[in-house]
Amino acid sequence: MVKLNKIYTRTGDDGTTGLVDGSRLPKHARRMEAIGSVDEVNSAIGLAVCALAAEAPHRANLVRIQNDLFDLGADLATPGEDFTPGEMTLRMVTAQVDWLEGAIDAVNADLQPLTSFILPGGSEAAARVHIARASCRSAERCATALAGDEPVNPAALAYLNRLSDYLFVLARALNENGARDVLWVPGQNR
Repeated sequence: MVKLNKIYTRTGDDGTTGLVDGSRLPKHARRMEAIGSVDEVNSAIGLAVCALAAEAPHRANLVRIQNDLFDLGADLATPGEDFTPGEMTLRMVTAQVDWLEGAIDAVNADLQPLTSFILPGGSEAAARVHIARASCRSAERCATALAGDEPVNPAALAYLNRLSDYLFVLARALNENGARDVLWVPGQNR
């Protein structure tokens, strides 16, 4: 259980921030960029959740994903090469990726095949999910850049990759299963 009585600590006033293992990094380090990008995805998903009714079928999945993204942030905040979860170490696991793949398949089963690229938009809820999808792609780029320099949990990278796919099919589902998708018209303004 987390209990925060005081929000500011002043420890970051020198431009550094603490990691799970007690080490400190500059706030502009690649690891911190990846963690911050994951937080942005989570915030964008939170905004999308606000556009869905409390009983909307996909709302619970999005809230579950928000929790997974907190796990992912904790994973990224724990440097090292051992990606085994422990009592005091939170790591992404393949079961989270597998669940997301199942969610993609379930949503995609009701969608008509794409015949064109689509533009982000349609309904407000779909547009918000598209913002989250684009944010997720950015987080994935940050995480893979970090993985080029330091070990990163492969399950965390896979989760981000699948999440952008889930958000894409979800946006289509929220556009009346693709009926309200906005189709790309190549060269329209020539």
